Amino acid sequence: MHSPSHSTPVKRSSVWTRRSLIGALGLGGAAALGVPLYNAFGSRDASNVSAHTTEETLLGPGGVLLTDVDIERMRALIEAGDERVLGGLDRLVANGASDAGYVPRPVEELVRGGEGQNYANLFRDAAAAHQNALRWHATQDEAHAEASARILNAWSSTLQTVTGNADRFLASGLYGFQLAAAGGLMDGHDAFDRQALANMLTEIFAPMCEDFLENHNNAVITNYWANWDLCNMSALLAIGVFAERDDLYDRAIDYFWNGEGNGSLENAIPFVLDDELAQWQESGRDQGHTLMGIGLMGDFMQVAWSQGTDLFVADDERFRKAAEYVARYNLGHDVPFEPYAWQSGPADQPPHVGWNEHTVVSEHARGQHRPVWALLEAHYAGRLGRSVPHISEMAALVAPEGGGGDYGDSSGGYDNLGFGTLVYTDLT
Repeated sequence: MHSPSHSTPVKRSSVWTRRSLIGALGLGGAAALGVPLYNAFGSRDASNVSAHTTEETLLGPGGVLLTDVDIERMRALIEAGDERVLGGLDRLVANGASDAGYVPRPVEELVRGGEGQNYANLFRDAAAAHQNALRWHATQDEAHAEASARILNAWSSTLQTVTGNADRFLASGLYGFQLAAAGGLMDGHDAFDRQALANMLTEIFAPMCEDFLENHNNAVITNYWANWDLCNMSALLAIGVFAERDDLYDRAIDYFWNGEGNGSLENAIPFVLDDELAQWQESGRDQGHTLMGIGLMGDFMQVAWSQGTDLFVADDERFRKAAEYVARYNLGHDVPFEPYAWQSGPADQPPHVGWNEHTVVSEHARGQHRPVWALLEAHYAGRLGRSVPHISEMAALVAPEGGGGDYGDSSGGYDNLGFGTLVYTDLT
């Protein structure tokens, strides 16, 4: 797959194509609705984004989230008795989905949204596959490797299709990413059928991800929140790494820069408010989905980093500023807020119909904990030496991070893989 010196694609400098969406409103109408006009007319310059070059070797061809250096660092800290990492390991061991006796529940047709929903089978099994693989690497207990392989093999030999209403595209993104991440940890183990998982991911999940990013379920381009794009972008990226498909990897990276939907960098973070804060696209919606999105973009950047593409510094560290904004607000502090307007509805409706606006940051689910902060604190404060006071405070508050099911029994409690304290402490 990609070596650690993988080049960084350059963003387009052409006029943003959302102009056609708001064109019928006129410049004044768009401004009155709070549409971020610099997004519509601004150019994009990737000159401040570099591909980092390291001597890290991927954890097999499909390392995905973690390199062998990450695994070796985690093991060394465990052996040294580091209390932070041992706390993370204890959290992993205490999670029932990390048990070596976990029994998978694969189905031929996975349904998310509408009648006959059964997607809980997969969000629980994907977490169990990832957590058992992680526990194997942390403890070198072979029983957990065999458990992870058993779960992944069961799904890759059973699943035929993913269906449902629009929510099926959440399944393609979230679980496509999580399965690829688990597969990356299992790469090279004799009990794991790598090719079967690669086939399932490229034949079932990746086409759905590409369809959503291309067509957005036949909705107007602003209809779906950032996390819908981000989970499908992350799945394409991770599947591209695991299945050694450069085309999928490059498609996801290009969408990060140039995608018209809300998952691309400038659309997920529509307003840079000052040198330290930037507003997340879903901040006026609720904090649960906002935290989910922060975690998804962090994972996307970590996968790219493992392949040699540094997106953490993109656009003058735009994501760092957004993460600081979200952390600050969820720690109980005030944040500024720019009105955010968007159009919802089918793609064929008139451009002046279906407009909505957020005028204040949402207090719904404010202060919620999600396992998304350890990576960001480790990367920005650790690797880059940045001052990120709110990210660091939130990371300390949530530590040690848990994972699937530790933050709720519903699907939202499984949206982010977690266990960042265990795997990202002392990044250098």
